[in-house]
Amino acid sequence: MDNAVDTQKSSGRALKERTSTSHRMQQLKKHYFLYLLLAPALILTLVFKYIPMYGAIIAFKDFSPIKGIMGSEWVGLKHFEKFLASPNFDVIFMNTLKLSFFGLIFSFPVPILLALMLNQVRKAGVKKNIQLFLYAPNFISVVVIVGMLFIFLSPTGPINQFATWITGQPIMFMSEPEYFRWIYILSDIWTGAGWASIIYVAALANVDPELHNAANLDGANLIQRIRHIDLPTIRPIMAIVFILAAGGIMSIGFEKAYLMQTSMNLPSSEIIATYVYKVGLQSGDYAYSAAVGLFNSVINVILLVTVNLIVKKLNEGEGLY
Repeated sequence: MDNAVDTQKSSGRALKERTSTSHRMQQLKKHYFLYLLLAPALILTLVFKYIPMYGAIIAFKDFSPIKGIMGSEWVGLKHFEKFLASPNFDVIFMNTLKLSFFGLIFSFPVPILLALMLNQVRKAGVKKNIQLFLYAPNFISVVVIVGMLFIFLSPTGPINQFATWITGQPIMFMSEPEYFRWIYILSDIWTGAGWASIIYVAALANVDPELHNAANLDGANLIQRIRHIDLPTIRPIMAIVFILAAGGIMSIGFEKAYLMQTSMNLPSSEIIATYVYKVGLQSGDYAYSAAVGLFNSVINVILLVTVNLIVKKLNEGEGLY
């Protein structure tokens, strides 16, 4: 009797699997063109994101270019222990964390504020001109941006001319470590806030104007309309953007930090990304630099999962996944 029941259950499962497979094949044939359009993106992701993960093995080996990845000696967590025990670890890790954390705290609200203000501009021509002005810095090369910073903040630059007129002496912005972090963050806000506001502007464009009209009739002022109509509309987007930003809190762009470095501001400007570049490419210690980069990636994944769980609890179950 039991054997008959088991046979019937297994037959039922097999039938469901065949039905499911048949349904998937039908959907594939029906929407094959859409899958073809998706194929290049999947191939690019596979080739440039997943296959290179194979190279992370060298973080656990005493890598030698002559012996290759598989021929190099396995050393386990040796490079990770070396990095954690290095005298530079505390400085590099805290510089990276501070620069990322303060950058997130100060730069995250700015695109939202810009989008809310742009949403109040009713004349299409004026709105387009303002958006062009705000979006333009995003298309300027990082090298040009840093060059502009060195010119404007130099001892003979326009900002220091004003500072000299007030204090009697110039301020060494690009040499003093305490100024580096704020120059980096403020210049990032200038170049990226306008472009980052696009997603919020697009979401606010879908708000039904009748909601604002009804709020006006009820006597709601501008702040109340923004609080009860606009902000709830963009709240899910805000949550996703914040989770992604917090998940990449340790992944600061290497180029700008490296270009802004001077021999005098290294105590504040040396971060994990620049350290990996110097150790890996300049010194040729590929295995050690790979271990440092992998350590950074693991921290990012932990932060991503943690922040997503927190946001889901605070945002009524809405998160990145």
